[in-house]
Order: sequence, then C-alpha cells, then structure tokens
Amino acid sequence: MRVALITTFAASRKEPLVTVMDRVHKGFVDSGLSEPFIRFNFGDGLPVRTSIVDRVLKRYPELARFVTEKPPIPGMPSIHGARRISNGAVSPSANEAVPYSTLQAIAAGVPRSFPFHTVGIHFYSPEFGEPMPTPAFAAEMMTGVLISDSWWVNGRERSLSACRVAEVSSEDKKLPVPSGPVATILAACGKARKTVQAPVPAVLGMDPVPAVRLSTGVNIASANPEAARAAKEVAVKYRDRLPEIVKQVSFPHELPGPREIALGQHPGPKRPALEGVFKPMGYSVRGGTGGETGSFSLRRRTAANSTLELSLDCGTWMHGVLAIFKVWGLGFKATLTIPPGANVAIGAQYPIGDAEHWRKAVENLGAMVAELERTFVVEVEAAAGSSPAWYQPDS
Repeated sequence: MRVALITTFAASRKEPLVTVMDRVHKGFVDSGLSEPFIRFNFGDGLPVRTSIVDRVLKRYPELARFVTEKPPIPGMPSIHGARRISNGAVSPSANEAVPYSTLQAIAAGVPRSFPFHTVGIHFYSPEFGEPMPTPAFAAEMMTGVLISDSWWVNGRERSLSACRVAEVSSEDKKLPVPSGPVATILAACGKARKTVQAPVPAVLGMDPVPAVRLSTGVNIASANPEAARAAKEVAVKYRDRLPEIVKQVSFPHELPGPREIALGQHPGPKRPALEGVFKPMGYSVRGGTGGETGSFSLRRRTAANSTLELSLDCGTWMHGVLAIFKVWGLGFKATLTIPPGANVAIGAQYPIGDAEHWRKAVENLGAMVAELERTFVVEVEAAAGSSPAWYQPDS
C-alpha cells in the first residue's frame, strides 16, 4: 500500500523567504542528488495599480513566456486566477526550468521589492515518490518540498512542508523511517511539527470513490472504499438518532440554557478539567494556547487500531465550545457533533461560562463519549474492520 506522509515544519515569516529557499536547496545539494526540478508560482492578488508581475518582467523579460491568467483549476474563483508567473500545468511554458539564480533573486525581493500576493516554490526529486492517483487538488500533497508565502490580513504567512510516499504492508508494525538523501533534505527543512498519514488507492477506476477528509482539511480518495461506505452508513444512522441517544445518556449535570449563562465570565485554563476527565479514560490532551483558548484534540487508540478523537473548538472565534467526536481508521472517518448536555442544542456552540460551569460541561462530555465508545465505536469498527498497527491520522 502507498501512504503519502505530509510533514509540516516550523516556518517563521521573520526568516527571509530566500533564506528558507536556499536552506532547502542546499539540502538537496548536500544529499548528493542531482539538481531538483523547481515548480514556481509568483502571483498578483486583487487588482492593484502596479502589477508585481510587470515589475519582475522589467528586470527579467525572459520570464514573459511563463505569464498566465488561467486559474490553476477550472472553476476556481477569479482571485486565484490572477495574473502570475508560473511553470505550472496551465502555463504557456509548463514544466520548463528556470535558473535557480533567477528564482533566488526574485525570492530575495519578497515582500519589499516584489510583494506578491502568493508565492509557491516546490522542489521535486523522484526519491520522494511519484505523484499519487488522487482526484483532490492539494499543493501540500505534491511529492517533494513546498515553500509557500502569501499575504494575509495580519501580515505575511509562511509554510514549509514535505511530502514523501512510502510503501507499507498491512502487516507492518511501523512506517519506514526516511533514510539516505531524503533524510538529509528533511533535516535541512528544520524542526518537524506534524506528519499526516494519507493512505491512497493504488489506482483510480471510473467509479466514484468515497473521500476522506484529512486532519489538514484536504479530501483524498479512500484507500478502503468499502470501509468508508460502511462507516458512513453507521455515522448517518447515529446522526439521525442522536437526539434519542442524548436522552439515554446519564449526564452528571443539568446545564443551564445558553441564555441563562452570564456574559463576560471566563473559566481560566481549560486543560486541567479536560485532563481530569479524559486522561483516566485513556485520552491524551493536546492543543490550546497556554491551555486557555483555541482548539483541543483529545485522542486514544482502540484494540482495533482505530483512533478516537474528541475535537473541541473552545473560543477560537467566540467564548463557546463545539465538540465533534471522530473515529479514524484506514480509509475512513466517522464523525458526530455532540452536545455537552441533555438540554443543549446539537450542533450549536455552547457558552463556556466560568470555571465551575466549564468543569460540568467537560464531565458531561465525558459521559457522552463513554456512551459513544460503548455503542457508536463498536458499530463503526464492526462495519469497517480493523486498521494496521502503523496507522494513525497524524503524529
């Protein structure tokens, strides 16, 4: 089986783009591989008085053959089809190479001399694996190393990721560790933050294949379509019956309605309550900013090698909690949005309130998860089957 391993690395926008680019390029050189093929995209954004593309062409007129206004994918919004310099698939000079020194000089001008709206630099070498047969378009799933730099309302955004393909058997206990030239290049990328596993089908036929949404938000074709369909049937059944199931749960607390909770209250650090309830249940707790805001991911593995996850949005945009329970397996994911109480609307964000109210809501979520482990998880695993020991959504 082929598994795409997408690793994201720490990337600071304080580090000049050209410095990151040179570091990755040096990793390829030091690895002993031949010069990598570099795909590039330098794009204007919304209509502006002065085109950055034109500014570059004044200095490098030979790049005019790479200019295109076609959207990367048919049907994309026009902002993504803005004028750009690219050797991508829709470029008049698709897949043609440009001297590294030229790309280096352009990158050195970002963002002051050349404040492009979007920049993408992709280093490719066959050692990372061939492109995968997936219908989903996601730049981070292109094998090789990808550097992205773009404008956003709070300043420039930077990302650095690598995608490699590993061949693995369902009987293997662990995934192969990168070695040789690939290991040298990955080391040059810096500190790895997370690696997402994306098992992909060997081939794609004419029939539609169910999609699985990765933790990155990207949809890919299921590597186990039968399991994906079976898990979806169970999830749909439970979503339809969720109001009835909620009434059967023995919640330890009766929570007040959303309008009964005074505004302006704050629970303080949220992690202690989560750890107090879910660690004894076998879940790890990660996420949050200082344990107080943002999102949390609570996970544990089952004997069938499924990954159970309680995903909590705790005030990213407002002071409330939204809980989603997930069962991850090879080629499938089953999800349910769950309430923290019997009288709480399903699918709505519920006000967090003070520390005591948060503790009660967390204890209620613990009771809800325990019920789903006893029923929902058992049915999903019976329908979809077990997963290999090496599988997990990300690490």
